[in-house]
Amino acid sequence: MNFWDLCVVCGRAIGRGCAALWRLLAHMLRLSWRYWWLVLALVFLAVAVALYHTREANITFKMNAVAFINGASLPQFEQAFAPLRSSRSIPDDAAILPFIKEHQVQAFQTFRVVDCRHDGVADFVDFKRKSSPKDTLNVQMQDRLCLQFRIKSRDLKKLPEVEQALLDFLNANEALQQSFGTYRRNLEAEVAFNHAQALKLDSLTSAYYFAGTVPVQPAAYSGNGVNFYGDRRIHLFLEEIYKQQQHLQQGDYRLQLATAPVVLENHFVADPKPVNGRRQCVALLFLLGWVAGCLLAEVIDKRKAIIAWLKA
Repeated sequence: MNFWDLCVVCGRAIGRGCAALWRLLAHMLRLSWRYWWLVLALVFLAVAVALYHTREANITFKMNAVAFINGASLPQFEQAFAPLRSSRSIPDDAAILPFIKEHQVQAFQTFRVVDCRHDGVADFVDFKRKSSPKDTLNVQMQDRLCLQFRIKSRDLKKLPEVEQALLDFLNANEALQQSFGTYRRNLEAEVAFNHAQALKLDSLTSAYYFAGTVPVQPAAYSGNGVNFYGDRRIHLFLEEIYKQQQHLQQGDYRLQLATAPVVLENHFVADPKPVNGRRQCVALLFLLGWVAGCLLAEVIDKRKAIIAWLKA
């Protein structure tokens, strides 16, 4: 079989599939016309269920926030976060447990944060889970994760309590606390070292040095009772100072965030697109109601044959 024969076989298969789909739709339309009262009743019922499910108080939103992980590795954090996914192994005294039992929050998830420019700044969240740890262009950050859960609009007023309860549950993990203690001590030493190096560079900018040969009429400079001859110049370590300043800013920012094993860079924010939007739910349940009505109509239409088959 060559490529042309393969294309012919695929074309014929697609054609037979389209023809079968057309015959099925035609048969469903005939059933809908013959048993319109039954199909219409199921469609109305399905639409009513969709409208009730998407009422204002029952609309569900995805809440997202970027968490900064101080010291712990991502596998350690995922292990501490695992009980929230399955709603198991959560201590009875955990503040987050009542919200989970009452189904006020659900569907806890984590997503990787991607740094495209390799500058330590989060560029986007990989909600579609398409990034790879081996990708050298879109690097997955090792100290940030996006946390997500779902909450209904009627429970949005409790969002600050849920956020605090979630952080308390994660920060109570012993493994995360141990990693955080070591990370905090090392970070304080690093910040102190960076500040000391910045002071050294700053002091060097006020040091003069003399270069070049002695001119025909040398200019004399006196300092501490000693005369110097040559070109008096000052060495500016501007490039080194700028680089050191960047290290200082990054270290100070990390130290400012290092108040707990897990902190949020921003509060939880609702995704503007609800999970159970009215339009998509009504359209989906309308289609399901029509299909269910056609199936029930087919059963009624073939009831004699079905009864005969059962009695055989």
